[in-house]
Amino acid sequence: MSHRARLTFGRPAVGNYPAGASFGPRTLRDFELVWMLAGSARWRRLDMADELTLRPGTLLLLRPGMRDEFRWDPDRPSSHGYAHFGLPAGRFDGWPLHRPITGPLDAWLSYLVWLGASGATDDWIEQMLTTVVRTFVSGPLPPVRDPAEPPPLAAALDHVRRQWATRVRAVPVGELATAARVSRAHLSRLFRQAYGHGPVAALELVRLARAEALLVRSNLSVTEVGRSVGFADPLHFSRRFRAAYGLSPRALRAAAGTTPALPPAVAALARRLRPG
Repeated sequence: MSHRARLTFGRPAVGNYPAGASFGPRTLRDFELVWMLAGSARWRRLDMADELTLRPGTLLLLRPGMRDEFRWDPDRPSSHGYAHFGLPAGRFDGWPLHRPITGPLDAWLSYLVWLGASGATDDWIEQMLTTVVRTFVSGPLPPVRDPAEPPPLAAALDHVRRQWATRVRAVPVGELATAARVSRAHLSRLFRQAYGHGPVAALELVRLARAEALLVRSNLSVTEVGRSVGFADPLHFSRRFRAAYGLSPRALRAAAGTTPALPPAVAALARRLRPG
């Protein structure tokens, strides 16, 4: 999307509804973003017989010409954020109708509502709105992950974070299984289901990812980088790094910025184990 969104019918805001309220039918004259904050709603597109149950965590993009209606949660109050905007004429039929609110979208939507209630200029709001719409339509978003982490996996990863807070090192499977109070085999299955690798391989990839960042963005020697992520033997560090990245640590440092992105599951594990 190359054109900027233009505000129509007011600024981004929050709508609050008593239990059992409804809205519509109506025919949209512009675009509208809708996202639930509390409660739920049954949304129906009357011109195409589409129907969705909306709950927090989903972003809906409605387009001009749609005829629709909302029926809010019959048992409790509901609220949702919304923003109306216009775009220059173009083809929008390939755009998704709804997407999960993942990655930065949650913070951006909250910021949009805050901007709408503040003294921010329309120009500033429109820039933010354009970013949201571009990301919704075609921007890469992190995959949705089940927030209910299995307790043994959570315990093992919490143990790793505590250990790495003072010194990054290889953590044996037996030590992880003891911390998680499960068998090694069971913990290995949980790691593979969540991250695509067993515990040793998954944690090594995170350590190597930290090394990659230090090689590109620090003055540490290659030996010092290896030691900082738990590789006492420089030769072993170089071999494992080359196996993961296809380059030696020195070669990667010379070609800074050319390394591939981590697989999504491993990147999620790296975020899970960040300090702090």
